[in-house]
Amino acid sequence: MYLFGASGHGKVVIDIIRTSVKNLKIKVVYDDNPKVTSLSNIPVSAVDATVLNHISHQWLISIGNNKFRKQIAEKIKGTFATAIHHSAIIAANSKVEQGTVVMANAVINPDTKIGKHCIINTAAVIEHDCVIEDFVHISPNAALAGNVTVGEGTHIGIGACVIQGVTIGKWCTIGAGTVIIKDVPDGATVVGNPGRIIKQS
Repeated sequence: MYLFGASGHGKVVIDIIRTSVKNLKIKVVYDDNPKVTSLSNIPVSAVDATVLNHISHQWLISIGNNKFRKQIAEKIKGTFATAIHHSAIIAANSKVEQGTVVMANAVINPDTKIGKHCIINTAAVIEHDCVIEDFVHISPNAALAGNVTVGEGTHIGIGACVIQGVTIGKWCTIGAGTVIIKDVPDGATVVGNPGRIIKQS
C-alpha cells in the first residue's frame, strides 16, 4: 500500500499500520512537496499523476488538514484502506468507512457511523448513535455525547466536548477545549465555554 503525506501525522499512521493492521505493508510515502527522503524508515517520493491513476494501488491519506485530504482523495483512482489501532474500542454494530484512521485508545460506541477519510484521534470518545460525515477530524481527547451529528470537513479541536443531540454543520472549526451546547451552523468557528461563534464563512 501507499501513503500520501510525509508529516508527523504520517508517522502516527505508519505506526498504526505496523502494529495493528495485518497484511498491509507500506511501500512508499508520497508527498507533493517532500521535505524528507524517508519517514519512519519508509522511502518518501514526490508524487505525480501517473502514480495517482493506478487503480490497483491501495492508499491511506496521512494528512491532518481536512480540505487537503479531500482534494487528494478526489485525485486518487485506487482504493482506500482503513487503519484502526489495536487499542481502539469500536462497537460491533458501528461502521467505519474507507480511508479513515482510528488512533490509540479511541472509543466508538454502538450505532455510530464514521464516514470516509476521517481522523478519530488519540483517546477521542464518540458515543452511541453519532453520525460523523466524511473528512472530519476529531482531535485527541475530544468527547461527543450520544446522537451528535458532525458535518463534512469539520474539525473538532483537542479536548472539546459536545453535549447529546447537537448537530454541528459542515466545514466548521471547534476550538480546543470548547464546550458545544447547541447546534452550530455550516462554516462557523466556535470557541469557549459555552461555545460562541467568532467567525462564519
